[in-house]
Amino acid sequence: MTRLSPGKLVIATHNAGKLREIRALLVPHGMDCVSAGELGLPEPEETGTTFAENALLKAHAAAKASGFPALSDDSGLAVNALNGAPGVYTADWAEAAPYEGGPGRDWYMAMGKVEGKLAELGPDVSRDACFCCVLALAWPNGREAVFEGRAYGSLTWPPRGMLGFGYDPVFVPHGDTRTFAELDPAHKHAISHRADAFAKLVAAAFIR
Repeated sequence: MTRLSPGKLVIATHNAGKLREIRALLVPHGMDCVSAGELGLPEPEETGTTFAENALLKAHAAAKASGFPALSDDSGLAVNALNGAPGVYTADWAEAAPYEGGPGRDWYMAMGKVEGKLAELGPDVSRDACFCCVLALAWPNGREAVFEGRAYGSLTWPPRGMLGFGYDPVFVPHGDTRTFAELDPAHKHAISHRADAFAKLVAAAFIR
């Protein structure tokens, strides 16, 4: 596959939390990261039914619009007892919520929806879950590559921690008692689904 040299890379996201994590993971590889949001690129409609389809859609749109290689992330929470939901609809479960300056997402509401559905299944329901991340790398010439990572754990309630974003405050990774939102960001980066996918991307796509 085409390999990346240090230089400009468009991160195909308008999500500030994702951008922070991705930038932190790419800094050691000499990439000059700029987000689609910073470039004023539109967000393409995510019409895919899998993480890979949506990630590729976003990466190709950003690469074509910017003229630079683009990296996108499509990720979400998959709960075993809910047959993998919310899955690709992870952000949709947060719906739109107003904030100063425009529409946002209500992640506390989203976490409550997951908890409510688990409660409907009874006190003995499995709380096993995983975060899934698919990274898609696209070039302006149409070439592409996909890398998938996972982080396994269980869900807790009520939410705990202020350091993460999305569903982080209710996800406890295997081998720990703290939620992703209670972990030091450097530690979370080392064990997250995104870190797993990035390790595969770096091994395949970066000149070392």
